[in-house]
Amino acid sequence: MFFWIICILLTAVVGVMVAAPLWRSTGAPAAHPDVAFYRSQLDELDRDVARGVIAASDAKTARVEIARRLLAADSDVTAEPTDRPYPVTAAIVVAVIAAVGLPAYTYFGAPGYGDLPLKARIAASDEMREARPSQAAMAAAAPPPVPVEVPDDYRASVVQLRLIVPTRPDDLNGWALLATHEGQLRNFNAAAAAQEKVVALKAADATPDDVRRLLDLLVAAADGLVSPEAETLVRVLLDQDPADVTARYYLGALYNQTDRPDIALRMWRPIVDDGDVTQFHVASARSQIEDAAYRAGTTYTLPAARGPSAEDIANAVDLSEAERDGMIRNMVAGLSDRLATTGGPAAEWARLIRAYGVLGDPLAATEVWLEASEVFAGSQTAMATLQDAATAAGVTP
Repeated sequence: MFFWIICILLTAVVGVMVAAPLWRSTGAPAAHPDVAFYRSQLDELDRDVARGVIAASDAKTARVEIARRLLAADSDVTAEPTDRPYPVTAAIVVAVIAAVGLPAYTYFGAPGYGDLPLKARIAASDEMREARPSQAAMAAAAPPPVPVEVPDDYRASVVQLRLIVPTRPDDLNGWALLATHEGQLRNFNAAAAAQEKVVALKAADATPDDVRRLLDLLVAAADGLVSPEAETLVRVLLDQDPADVTARYYLGALYNQTDRPDIALRMWRPIVDDGDVTQFHVASARSQIEDAAYRAGTTYTLPAARGPSAEDIANAVDLSEAERDGMIRNMVAGLSDRLATTGGPAAEWARLIRAYGVLGDPLAATEVWLEASEVFAGSQTAMATLQDAATAAGVTP
């Protein structure tokens, strides 16, 4: 209530300051501009007589003439004041300020919201992160996934797998299969539990891909939220490779969810600028980064996605197989030329390797793989991306 009293008083003060000039009148009539001139002439005439510059008789005649002109000018003084009061207008101005200002604040402002300096916001964000629920609590609160339509025999096989695998706690392949099929059925919580067993059984032999899969399943089970357990995996991946795309996306998501869009922007920008737009984590970061930049108080223009346009894809539908193959080869050639002249991120080199594999040109895929390996030899993440592409293309790294 005290806040609204201050708002009303401030509105009243502003209204009075704006309306005061319209409310009062000076009441002073406007004088003819020649009056002051003729009066100064009379004074000057008296000084000339005193100095003996002009004869008294001549001065008398001149004084009569100047006085006559002075009276004529003085009679033209405006009878009405030039600065008249406008009480109705003043009242309207005050009413408009009150009628627009207060409702506008209730709509655009934050009534009852306390001061929130930067230091307090950072402290609140830290507290929010520390107070996050556990993975189990997040998964329990998440809405149920949309059911997947699968054949009955497939679903029955998964049910059998659920019964058999727990009886073989050291069966790595069994847990891996269970994690895969639970994920296919969108039972993300169960899939995450099975994948956790896979990582635990592999121990030191667990690969970054194993950890990334577990991380994806944990976040999916929590309906997109990054739990403390998921954050631990993020830190593990970043310790191994600070440029890890999956880890950078989820760490940015965590900060974005806890009111630190500035850090989210910092985490997402490198993977959005250089990442493969067809990769899930890059696409997810692209969909959120402009909003994060806006909330962080800055601007960020999303770079154009590289690849065939929607028009290219639409046109390809109506082409014959030979024409479509020719169009694909032209696109691949264009990508190859651009990478050869200006370079590009590892994801684009990997795309080129896969493209040559699809086109049945293993020699070209091998050449690109060897060249890219020299360029990205210092990055584990880039090399992993390239190796996956080479394997998919039938090239033995």
